[in-house]
Amino acid sequence: MNSATTAHPSPTPVHASLEAHIQALGQQAKTASALMAKASAATKNQALRHLAALLRANTDALQLDNAKDLERARAAGLAEPMVDRLKLTPKVLETCAQGCEQLAAMPDVIGEVLGMKQMPSGIRVGQMRVPIGVFGMIFESRPNVTIEAASLSIKSGNACILRGGSEAIESNKALAKLVQLALTESGLPLDAVQLVQTTDRAAVGQLITMPQYVDVVIPRGGKGLIERISAEAKVPVIKHLDGNCHTYVDDPCDTDMAVKVTDNAKTQKYSPCNASESLLVARGVAAEFLPKIGAVYAAKGVEMRCCPKAKAILSQVAGANLKDATEQDWFEEYLAPIISIKVVEGVDEAIAHINHFSSHHTDAILTRDHLHAQRFLREVDSASVMVNTSTRFADGFEYGLGAEIGISTDKFHARGPVGIEGLTSLKYVVLGEGEVRS
Repeated sequence: MNSATTAHPSPTPVHASLEAHIQALGQQAKTASALMAKASAATKNQALRHLAALLRANTDALQLDNAKDLERARAAGLAEPMVDRLKLTPKVLETCAQGCEQLAAMPDVIGEVLGMKQMPSGIRVGQMRVPIGVFGMIFESRPNVTIEAASLSIKSGNACILRGGSEAIESNKALAKLVQLALTESGLPLDAVQLVQTTDRAAVGQLITMPQYVDVVIPRGGKGLIERISAEAKVPVIKHLDGNCHTYVDDPCDTDMAVKVTDNAKTQKYSPCNASESLLVARGVAAEFLPKIGAVYAAKGVEMRCCPKAKAILSQVAGANLKDATEQDWFEEYLAPIISIKVVEGVDEAIAHINHFSSHHTDAILTRDHLHAQRFLREVDSASVMVNTSTRFADGFEYGLGAEIGISTDKFHARGPVGIEGLTSLKYVVLGEGEVRS
């Protein structure tokens, strides 16, 4: 999800009219959140299914709006991986529709009571799951985030204020209209999902400093955006800065499986934050594995930035684009057909390398050794840790969450793909029959 690091911009001055507009959005969202919190599961599910139908019925029209954004992005010289993120293809829209339907089919967790226990005093104490209230979503590029955020907000009984990037403004406006149509036609408040219509960057500064209306902010975009919001926000932030994901090929491993998975983890799509950016290979399997994956990457035009051991082995691969890795390469999120490759002694060095250089997003081990797999799961300090599969699965839809509001690499409240439960809070509920404290 992230682009290269940029310096913190100075806070943008907020004009009085813009300030009043964002304040109004906040007030409307707060009012709507109270109505959403008490909406029935059936009503929320009806809105989600209706939204799915609207997305399918309006696919052609949505692509026309999307084409305006794509044309403007290419004219502005936006890199192709970034243009790719803007596309609302029929497949992308169908995935959004399926996400809405998957959410509608899931149990409603709002109001569930957890861990009810009888105390010696006679009272019973438990925790009830409730909506957070209002969240602000600030995102770049991907217009499908409008649907993911809106659908999760509806299912979790929250209200949200969405502020997408200027590069996707036409697409976001068109999608937001469909969301509000689904809400009103299902009997839910129009203001439960609002889109900031202006591309003025000052709107972001205003949105993230309204704790009286906004309960949490979720930035989803480049590192510069997320750093700015983390520094300036006066409300809690759910965030991740980088997607430097690793795949470690262990000794022993199934070499053919490892080639298939490491290929997918890097090349299935270059722009997502869950694509593998670093490949670690155990010394014992490097001579067998690296020429095979090197040939695959060479055929697909992937640049390989290598440690000396990896480069020596990969130099035999015809057409391989090899470069010497620098220290910075081990930290890098490329979002491009580039991967860093290092030969390590084994699982100990792999775990140490990942914990030092990774962004604690998603890391995977490919192995036949059960004990190595268990150690990797326990010791790698990341939001998602995987065994024998592609890091590309680190996604709310693939995790069965219906969709995701974002991915958190924080360790509090929510970690990993943030779905319905990540948009809720727990409050204590106490049941008694007249007990008094002595």
